[in-house]
Amino acid sequence: MKIGAVQARSVWLNRAATVEKIISTIADAERQGIQLLAFPEAFLCGYPFWLCRTNAAAFGDPRQGRAYAQFLEAAAEADSPETARIEEACRDHGVSIVLGMNERGKDGARGSVYCSLLTIDAEKGCVGVHRKLVPTHDERLCWAQGDAHGLKVHDIGGFRVGGLNCWENFMPLSRFALYSGGEEIHIAAWPGNASVAGVSPQFIANEARVWVFSVMGLLSLSDIPDDFEFKADLEAAGDTDFFRGGTVVFNPAGERVAEIALGQEGLVTVEVDHESVGGQRQMKDVAGHYHRSDLFDLSLDARRPTPLNRRE
Repeated sequence: MKIGAVQARSVWLNRAATVEKIISTIADAERQGIQLLAFPEAFLCGYPFWLCRTNAAAFGDPRQGRAYAQFLEAAAEADSPETARIEEACRDHGVSIVLGMNERGKDGARGSVYCSLLTIDAEKGCVGVHRKLVPTHDERLCWAQGDAHGLKVHDIGGFRVGGLNCWENFMPLSRFALYSGGEEIHIAAWPGNASVAGVSPQFIANEARVWVFSVMGLLSLSDIPDDFEFKADLEAAGDTDFFRGGTVVFNPAGERVAEIALGQEGLVTVEVDHESVGGQRQMKDVAGHYHRSDLFDLSLDARRPTPLNRRE
């Protein structure tokens, strides 16, 4: 299977324009023969970069409230008209995707945003929505805690595909939950700072003997619309270059096999096969012959919480 990883700029807080960019990227992927395409974290439609730069923890700051309201308005529900258009594009072009998105909650949780990975199969449509289990540090000021409902692998093109957002890739039990599902291809989605990912993508490839697509985005001050609450503050501070990418691919032996240069938009493609995974599993299969299920017992609560369970 030919897999592509996207290094690109979302149209920050512009849902409609970002959807168009996603669809055009899917069409480009078809022209390159790509069957599975991975996007960065929160690509639809933008990472909350301002939180760590504008004293976002100030209690009751009305400006932070206005910024969050803009962020919330740009988020999309997982089964929205926008995601339906993306599903249609996947079906039309025969390309499956793993897409980072700001997912707006439904019903009583419509004031909340989740950092989610949306998995769309070109034939079956949306097969999973994984919400980031623990937003990292200042991200907790805008993203709600997720759950394990979508923490699973999906059979896409005969391969077992899983994914985690950013620092979830440092959570041993989250990784193991995917390994236990027979994961062969691991999508590690990041906002776009390779130094934050550190050695984790290569470590995951070594640990689980899987293909790892570590997918990074790009973001600069010029991408931020003028009506965003803190645009002028960021300009005054001279803070102009937030994320420079760093997309990289590791094979199941932990070898770097492809990458995209920093600061450049583009697609990197790699052909994967089952033998490349299976050959490495002779040495180590961390959820199989190199695991002691008689000694260790991991349980997972896969329910998706709701704010109200009504019984009549």
